[in-house]
Amino acid sequence: MSTIEKVRWTSADLELLPDNGNRYEILGGELVMTRAPHWKHQDVANNACVELTNWSRQTLLGKAVQTPGIIFTDADNVIPDVVWVSKERLAEILDESGHLRGAPELIIEVMSPGEENEKRDRQFKLKLYSVEGVREYWIVDRIQQKVEVYRRENGVLKLAMTLFKEDYLTSPLLPDFSVSVAVLFV
Repeated sequence: MSTIEKVRWTSADLELLPDNGNRYEILGGELVMTRAPHWKHQDVANNACVELTNWSRQTLLGKAVQTPGIIFTDADNVIPDVVWVSKERLAEILDESGHLRGAPELIIEVMSPGEENEKRDRQFKLKLYSVEGVREYWIVDRIQQKVEVYRRENGVLKLAMTLFKEDYLTSPLLPDFSVSVAVLFV
């Protein structure tokens, strides 16, 4: 009887992959490759980032960035659609190569269609972000035009609310931040 050993991907392996327009992430040692997202996906992510950037410029409390690399561990490297990180936290987790090496306060993923994508965002990434200490996680569904807001409760990210186009998105992390959910989808 032979044993088949499962390949575990690491940060070092990412350096060997081609720069061909694909997005490579490692989740639990598994390589995940996706193509560049749909235009509308990127537009929604951009809208969220613009709103957070505008608020951040007014408050000087932090920064919002699209598609940053986050290296949680050698076996967990992700590229979320948008992150917001406070100035204090950024000073702690930004490494010399320009990657985050720890959890920002807020991560936003815009869901791409398909069961595999949904499972990755709602299960794998939710669990990873929870374990790593992300304080809020927003899953934006551009097809159904809704936002699921997960907040840290007793050390775990839990669904706090689901917001629709007629609602306003606010956060205890972001004092006086408020944006119409509809604005994310224009």
